[in-house]
Amino acid sequence: MDQLRAMEIFVEVAKLRSFSEAGRRLGLTRAMVSKHILQLEEKLQARLLHRSTREVSLTDAGQAYLAPCMATVAQSQEAARALSQATQAGAELAGPLRIQAPSSFGSEWLADAVARFSLPHPQLAPMLYVDDALLDPIEHGFDLTIRVGGIPDVHALAMRPLAPCRGVLCASPAYLARYGVPQTPQDLHQHRCLHFSHLTDGTQWHFTRGEERQTVRVQAAFTANNGVVLQQAAQRGLGIVYNTTFLAWRALLEGTLVPVLADWELPLNHLSALYPASRQPSAKVRALIDFLVAEYQPVPPWDRELAVAGLLDLA
Repeated sequence: MDQLRAMEIFVEVAKLRSFSEAGRRLGLTRAMVSKHILQLEEKLQARLLHRSTREVSLTDAGQAYLAPCMATVAQSQEAARALSQATQAGAELAGPLRIQAPSSFGSEWLADAVARFSLPHPQLAPMLYVDDALLDPIEHGFDLTIRVGGIPDVHALAMRPLAPCRGVLCASPAYLARYGVPQTPQDLHQHRCLHFSHLTDGTQWHFTRGEERQTVRVQAAFTANNGVVLQQAAQRGLGIVYNTTFLAWRALLEGTLVPVLADWELPLNHLSALYPASRQPSAKVRALIDFLVAEYQPVPPWDRELAVAGLLDLA
């Protein structure tokens, strides 16, 4: 057990009174948080937390342990910050940096960002691997993986959010002129729909409008495992595509695609950075993640462009 890591997790749980909230703050699953706390309690041979379905509270032992635990964690974090600053100040970022990302995001946005990040570091050798398959970052030796949507329940990975990933339904003007404009999600049953095969819920598309919820199981007229392929098919007039704003933004601005059912919201996903949780990320991984956070938060550039054009409501 990494006792210091478990102590950090215990402090977050104690502050937030929630395993789930602590997990979200730390980029861990609830199960992983619980596992660390159980291991820490076994190590100390003391129960630190009362658990119930409604709340988490400190035991007497937990209350006594919290203050020295917080001091130890704070001291460790300060030492890590000092080391990081000294390392970054005294050494150039260098060597291979293995990055994996979905093909559409990797080609549309990440490749340019990584190139600009690398310019001041001529000794750095990024290796960008773009693939829509959900590859295991540990098994394939990636230093950093960019993932869209659901984050796998893998205890060996830590996560840092990069940007919201908004979905958008869109179609070409020619398709809508030929087949008509759907007015409700249920109208999609009468339309040709283009399906991304890696969607978590398969051909079930979920919609929200205020308190209203609707789910439609579409009949896929065309299926692909690549967003760029689907977007090109939609631009040719093949059907309505379930897209992301980071990919569709230029086509929407140019009018080769137009939003469909814009008054309904699709589930909000996120772009996240994954890296091995078993060790502190290297200086080059930390630097790249910080660079990407600065690029994409609080509002990513593709959403800003759509908002300025009146094609996206960020409220």
